Amino acid sequence: MKPRLRPRWNVTPRQAARLQEQMRCRVVLEDSFGAIQYVAGADLAFTLEDQVAFAGVIVYRFPELIEVERQMAESRLTFPYVPGLLSFREGPVLLAAFAKLRTEPDLILIDGHGRAHPRLFGIASHIGVLLDKPTIGCAKSLLVGEHKIPGSRRGATRPLVYRGEIVGQVLRTRDNVKPIYVTTGHRVSTPTAVRLVMQCLDGFRNPKPTREADRYVRDLRRAHQAARQ
Repeated sequence: MKPRLRPRWNVTPRQAARLQEQMRCRVVLEDSFGAIQYVAGADLAFTLEDQVAFAGVIVYRFPELIEVERQMAESRLTFPYVPGLLSFREGPVLLAAFAKLRTEPDLILIDGHGRAHPRLFGIASHIGVLLDKPTIGCAKSLLVGEHKIPGSRRGATRPLVYRGEIVGQVLRTRDNVKPIYVTTGHRVSTPTAVRLVMQCLDGFRNPKPTREADRYVRDLRRAHQAARQ
């Protein structure tokens, strides 16, 4: 699975912010996809001691959520940690993991934000545009915007508003459990993103594809740290 656009990673933070502003015009905010047979979850983990990143992508048959493939990649971090520019730090190794897939997903869920970003172009949008794949951001914490608290029951939502624009939905995925932030990455409307994320839930707070990708990369990091001791 290769990018449709040539990624540009060798840039300064100022150039990276400018590139985000230029690329966000490529984001498609409406539904633009056919039948979904495979959904992928993607996440990353890092080591502080030697600055190595581990990316993991797991592909599931949809809607059964039966795993069919997982791939990983690791790389030393080169881009500095700058809030709002994490896709330039995380993107190269994440794309390396996607490049190993034999099963091409029809939908990607990324543990991070899409439209809910200071420049409306978070990592879910960046990866979605580069791969030209329907992509949804599923974040556990707030980056930008304001919202009211959704109802306490599973499926309750509240709009996430940033600079007067609805950039996502705050979604309660379990009764009386802290909500998550669902945002459009690319080629998926916000209402559809919420519906698809709900279909990827299996009784936990986070959707299965991103939750298991998170577990996968944490295991990879743990094994790397153990090998160094």
